[in-house]
Amino acid sequence: MTVGSGMDGRLADNIVHFARVLRKAGLRLGPAAVTDAIEAVQAIGIGDREEFYIALHATLVKRHEDDAVFDEAFRLFWRSRDLVGKMIALMSPVVTRHEEREKRKAGETRVSDALFGGRQDERKERDEPDIEIDARFTASGSELLRKTDFAQMSAAELAEAKRALANLVLPMDEVRTRRFRRSNRPVAIDARATMRHAMRTGGALILPRHREPKTVHPPLVVLADISGSMSQYTRIFLHFLHALGETRRVHAFLFGTRLSNVTRAMRHRDPDLAVEACSQSVTDWSGGTRIGETLKEFNRLWSRRVLGQGAVVLLITDGLEREGIDLLEKEMDRLHRSCRRLVWLNPLLRFEGFEARARGVRAMLPHVDELRPVHNLAAMADLVAALSGEARRGAGDPRRFLPAA
Repeated sequence: MTVGSGMDGRLADNIVHFARVLRKAGLRLGPAAVTDAIEAVQAIGIGDREEFYIALHATLVKRHEDDAVFDEAFRLFWRSRDLVGKMIALMSPVVTRHEEREKRKAGETRVSDALFGGRQDERKERDEPDIEIDARFTASGSELLRKTDFAQMSAAELAEAKRALANLVLPMDEVRTRRFRRSNRPVAIDARATMRHAMRTGGALILPRHREPKTVHPPLVVLADISGSMSQYTRIFLHFLHALGETRRVHAFLFGTRLSNVTRAMRHRDPDLAVEACSQSVTDWSGGTRIGETLKEFNRLWSRRVLGQGAVVLLITDGLEREGIDLLEKEMDRLHRSCRRLVWLNPLLRFEGFEARARGVRAMLPHVDELRPVHNLAAMADLVAALSGEARRGAGDPRRFLPAA
């Protein structure tokens, strides 16, 4: 694609249409951003595809997590004519291809729905014979949504998934503390309360008072990876954390190349505003990752502050650490000893036949209590059951991925 230095009306209309596609795919764009994009293209005197991409990206993308959606939309929208012809041929119901399908990229489903979602409605209805289908052994729409990967959901499916996460039955696990509370059952006599009540009658009437150990929901500490391969799953999981924060104490930390405490940002009443505040409070969203260094910083600065009263730690990462494996193993061991329970949530478990071949994964596995997936709604429901103590035995056992030795 080559664009001349002059800005004709056709190109401006295409930029407006491209912005509408992005908005439909989930990006937050206003008229001012579209105007800035047109003026940027006109100002730089665009000459090649790369400069055109940079001009649109700088004016239309406001959040790091929208990079994948923008890249896929730019690839599909601003393509040459022969590729458009191939796309139409692939979408034609007459042509059938038996080639191996390529793995879908993150955001591709949302962009495809935004670009070609209205094509089905514009087609003429054809007279087709009525076919009776026995739906007793088919999957419902809700069941399909439960098993759909978060990275491959459309914009409407993501909104439905967020509502489903908010309606999940939250875990009701409790732990005993060293504090006591009043009790009507004869569990243990509270001598202090008994004498205090007897003083009101001058000792003429002494009625025993009882107490029992106080139980509380254990605090939940979340360490979530926001690197490029994990940003989509972390963003969805933050909506689940927002719902959890209504019933218990939740401490949320995001890490990529550095550690960021976003606990205060998660206190917004609106979940979308809370997640937006989290993304704005960090500077390395969708960047690289340094798991060992960030765990070292957490253990040194935050572990004694937040890992009290039987805290449960949820570590969300794929474990793909390339450097500092010895440091990662040391800090994982220290984190495991500091908390009551360490649960590792890894989206790589969505692949059948997952094996612990990466050095980082092998270093982390011996120091976790459970290893579970976190890629769809069904996995989130299993996590809630595990936190409540209702999961089936051995479902999240990390020893099944360790070597036999």
